[in-house]
Amino acid sequence: MTSSPIHSLLETDLYKFTMWQAMLHRHPQTQAEYTFVCRNTPAYPLAELAAEVTEQVRLLCAMRFTYDELAYLRSLRFLKSDFVDFLSIFQFQQRFIEIRADGDRLSVVARGPQVHVMGFEIYLLAIVNELYFRRLDQTGVLASGRARLAAKIERIESAAAAGELDQRHPFEFFDFGIRRRYSREWHDEVVATLSRRVPRWFKGTSNVYLARKYDLVPIGTMAHEYLQTYQATDVRLRAFQKTALEDWVQEFRGDLGIALTDVVGMDAFLADFDLYFAKLFDGLRHDSGDPVAWGEKALAHYRHLRIDPHTKRLVFSDSLDVPKAIGLYRHFADRVQTGFGIGTNLSNDLGPAPLNIVMKLTRCNQQPVAKLSDSPGKTLCDDATFLAYLRQVFNLPPEERSVPHA
Repeated sequence: MTSSPIHSLLETDLYKFTMWQAMLHRHPQTQAEYTFVCRNTPAYPLAELAAEVTEQVRLLCAMRFTYDELAYLRSLRFLKSDFVDFLSIFQFQQRFIEIRADGDRLSVVARGPQVHVMGFEIYLLAIVNELYFRRLDQTGVLASGRARLAAKIERIESAAAAGELDQRHPFEFFDFGIRRRYSREWHDEVVATLSRRVPRWFKGTSNVYLARKYDLVPIGTMAHEYLQTYQATDVRLRAFQKTALEDWVQEFRGDLGIALTDVVGMDAFLADFDLYFAKLFDGLRHDSGDPVAWGEKALAHYRHLRIDPHTKRLVFSDSLDVPKAIGLYRHFADRVQTGFGIGTNLSNDLGPAPLNIVMKLTRCNQQPVAKLSDSPGKTLCDDATFLAYLRQVFNLPPEERSVPHA
């Protein structure tokens, strides 16, 4: 019998737990809708996987957090006891998720109380990925993956030997690859290999299960869905970012201090990221747009506020590979602390083209929400009227081309 892509409820990104806690405490009544989208063209129609995905989600809905897993979560100082108590009785409900074939497309929509449906995302994406790649020719794939992983390690070691990693602040990278991994077993092998071979530079993983297994730091703070939710709560739309950031500060009291900047674009974010927030948050995370331009804007903003950039961290996480990470490190690390979250290029670089799949928050409290990315083609919204209004509120120009589900 083929193993399941998910065998522990800890097999998700850390930020799902942190956002989950914040939503449980701040907006437990919120209703939400999450929609699956494939951004590229797969080797075969994903609709063919509908029955298998449904079965794996059924198995997911039968799972519960174990006593040992709850004890581990309780050991993370930023997770509060009442939230872990909630997880001890939590179980996913299949009635909140619809999976079906829609022509050649795989249609997945999770709809219901946000604290019951927000957790589906990462498990669902990992399930779709693994089922998809099981159907492809796997001849020589693992050998290719191991060779490519060895080359990444060699590139890091050679960069260190050549003095490329000797900037003022250390080079540190993390695994952010669970959502688009080739398989559970391969992801485990990658993290185990990196933690063994390059522990000086490999500092953690977003996969909570693997962080626990290999005694690594679980990495993550917030994702787009957290800030997007505040577009549909009882605050002025123009104030949604400040309200979300303030609630985060009050929830975590100094922990988890990396803020995501591109829900309505970097410029609009910095307009809200005043001296108060700039001092309270440890740094910023880049996830779209030109990373060098983004980083220079961040540094200029800190200098304008008379904050020493050496006390802050810039985390880069958009489509990174090892050479890009090293290049960004060399550009910035003499001026600011850095960190690099590498996803698909670590967990799914074996030869076959990866899927570019997401499952994003699209509606909240019966209202549309949007992400106005700094990268063309990554804007996410299914309501053109709300998208235009959001751009007007934040004084943003219209997008050059409409990509409603990018």
